Amino acid sequence: MPFELETARNPEKLKRVAIEPVSRVEGHGKVTILLDDDNHVEQVRLHIVEFRGFEKFIEGRPYWEVPVMVQRLCGICPVSHHLAASKALDQIVGATLTPTAEKIRRLMHYGQMLQSHALHFFHLSSPDLLFGFGSDVATRNIVGVIAAAPEVAKKGVLLRKYGQEVIRMTSGKRVHGTGSIPGGVNKSLSAAERATLQKEIYTMVAWSREAVQIIKGLFEKNLAEYNSFGRFTAHSMGLVRADGAMDLYHGGLRARRSDGSTLFDHFDYSRYWDVITEDVKSWSYMKFPFFNEMKNSDDGWYRVGPLTRVTNCDFIPTPLADKERQEFMAFDKGSATGATLGYHWARMIEMLHSAEAIKDLLHDDDIVGTDLVNIGQRQERGVGVIEAPRGTLIHHYRVDENDQVTRANLIVSTTHNNQAMNEAIRVVAKQYLDGKELTEGLLNHIEVAIRCFDPCLSCATHALGQMPLEVELVGADGTAIDRMTRNMHGVCERPALD
Repeated sequence: MPFELETARNPEKLKRVAIEPVSRVEGHGKVTILLDDDNHVEQVRLHIVEFRGFEKFIEGRPYWEVPVMVQRLCGICPVSHHLAASKALDQIVGATLTPTAEKIRRLMHYGQMLQSHALHFFHLSSPDLLFGFGSDVATRNIVGVIAAAPEVAKKGVLLRKYGQEVIRMTSGKRVHGTGSIPGGVNKSLSAAERATLQKEIYTMVAWSREAVQIIKGLFEKNLAEYNSFGRFTAHSMGLVRADGAMDLYHGGLRARRSDGSTLFDHFDYSRYWDVITEDVKSWSYMKFPFFNEMKNSDDGWYRVGPLTRVTNCDFIPTPLADKERQEFMAFDKGSATGATLGYHWARMIEMLHSAEAIKDLLHDDDIVGTDLVNIGQRQERGVGVIEAPRGTLIHHYRVDENDQVTRANLIVSTTHNNQAMNEAIRVVAKQYLDGKELTEGLLNHIEVAIRCFDPCLSCATHALGQMPLEVELVGADGTAIDRMTRNMHGVCERPALD
C-alpha cells in the first residue's frame, strides 16, 4: 500500500513522537510518528528539514565553475557531484573524452565508491548490525565497534583512507578536489602515485572480500529478521552498460517494475524527463520522483542504489564481485534481493567491485597518459548521469551564449529513494512499534531502516516554491528589534516580539 494512504485522520488528536535529528546519516532530517491512545501507529513520515539552494545560485555562474561549486553540496560524496556535473558539461563543450581522461575519472569515481561504502558500513551501520538494533545506545556506536572488534574497525578505517588517497591523487584533494573539468581532466597519475597505490590495492581487495563475508554471515545468522525487516516491493532503476553489465560511471537507464518486468532498458539519460517526473509534498523539502508511465508519485515511485544495481544488472564485470553477486542472488532462493537490509550486502559487493576496478585501472598505462582534454562543437544543454554510492545521480544544465548557466536541475540518489525510505519506515513502525511502549531501542529500528539507504539528506533538499522563512533584526545588544515570517504558502506575518 502506498505510504501516502497512511495520512492520519484528525492528526491533532493523536500523540506525536519525533526522532530529531536522525543519527548516523549525512545531513539533517527527522521522523514523525503519530500514535493513538493505545500506541497504534497512524502515520510515519521522514521529513527533510534543511534547505540548500544550489540549483538557484548556480544560475548566472560561468559553466566551468560548476563542477567545483556543486560538490560543496556534500562532504561525503563530493566526487559524485563533481563527475556528474563534468559529464553534463562535456556535452556543453561537445567533448568526446580521451582514453586517459575517462580512465582517470573512473579511477576517481571508484575511489569515491570505495571510501563512501566503507564509511557507511563500518562507521555508521555496523554498530546496529554487530550489536543489535535495540542494543545499549552507549555501546551502539563506532567506539563500541572499536572496542568489540578492533580489527574490523581498523580495516574499515584503512579502506576509507585508501579510497580517499585515490581521490586525492586524481582530483588534487581528498575532499572538494578540482581534477575533473569540462572536456576531460587536468591531471593524470604520476608514475610514483601509480606505484604507491599499486602497493596496497591487493590488500584492499582482500579486505573488501572479508567485508562481504561479514554481512553474508549476519544474514545467515539472522535470516528471518533480516529478510522481513522493513520489507516492501518497489519499482527500480539504475544504469547498465550496453551489454547489461554493472557500470557505475556510464550507461543507459534500466527500470523494472515491482513484478520484475522491464519498464524501459538502455534509455538515453539525456532525455530523462521523458520517463521521470518530480512531485512535491507539503511536509518535506525533498521532492518525490516517479515514473511517468505510472501517472503519479503514489504508485510510480521507485528505488535506486546498491540493491537495485546489483539485482538489475546482468553481471558485474570484475570476477570476484560477480561471484559474490551470484551467491547473493541465489541466497535463500533469492530472498535477500528484496530485503531492505539487503542494501548492506549489495553495498559490500559494490565495494569489492570498486577495489577490483581500481586494481585493473592501475595496471592500465593510459592512467599515466598526457592527452587529457578534448572539446568540440558547443551545445546549449547537457545532462550528466552517474551512479553515486547512494544511487542514480542526475545533473542537468542549460548555458547561454555568454557561458553562463541559465538553468540547473539536480535529482540526487536520496531524492529518488525518498518515497521508498518513507515506505520502509512505515513498514518497520507497523512491525516493531505498533501498540507498544516506545523505547530508544525500538525507535532506533526506524533509523536502521533509513540507514539501509545510506541517505545524503544535504544533497537531496529542494525548495517547494515558497520556502518557509523567518527573518529577525537584532540590535547590537542582542535584543530582537523586529521579526517577520513567511509560511510555505507565501503568507507573510509580523509576530509579536517576546
